[in-house]
Amino acid sequence: MAFDRARFRHALVIGGARSGKSRFAERLAAATGLAKVYVATASAWDDEMRAKIARHKEDRQGAGWRTIEEPLDLAGTLCREAAAGERVLLVDCLTLWLTNVMLDGRDAEAECEGLVGTLPGLAGPAVFVSNEVGWGIVPENALARAFRDAQGRLNQRMAEACDRVVLVAAGLPVVLKPSAAAG
Repeated sequence: MAFDRARFRHALVIGGARSGKSRFAERLAAATGLAKVYVATASAWDDEMRAKIARHKEDRQGAGWRTIEEPLDLAGTLCREAAAGERVLLVDCLTLWLTNVMLDGRDAEAECEGLVGTLPGLAGPAVFVSNEVGWGIVPENALARAFRDAQGRLNQRMAEACDRVVLVAAGLPVVLKPSAAAG
């Protein structure tokens, strides 16, 4: 599935854990033909996460990606990196970014508004990856419920702001926006 720059400016790729959303987003970004910038938001909280980050870096090695690690200042990074418009940005992922924001004690709502507010001003295309976290059971603790709610609101705002939204399940993309009914 090509990322048609004439019709789509920004894309949101959502799905569950291990759904294939990152792989799909990478293909979508590569299809633009632009220089590729991977904006990684993960923080290495433990050995398992350090290993996962190392695997992701290794997967992109030699594939023409320039990687920027930015766990918190996502809006600022997007503005700096998209200034020329000659590259595509892939942000993987909004879920880890929001986790970092909340664990840092920042105002999640304000940070999300700031992020969404940057999209119209970006000179080039961007592809955002995010987890759909609201399909499971209701979390048992207040922090987890607050996160689930904030992530749901962020996904809705990003979906509204992006021209294309794709749900990936079992490695298969389902285009949610634009809808077939929209023509």
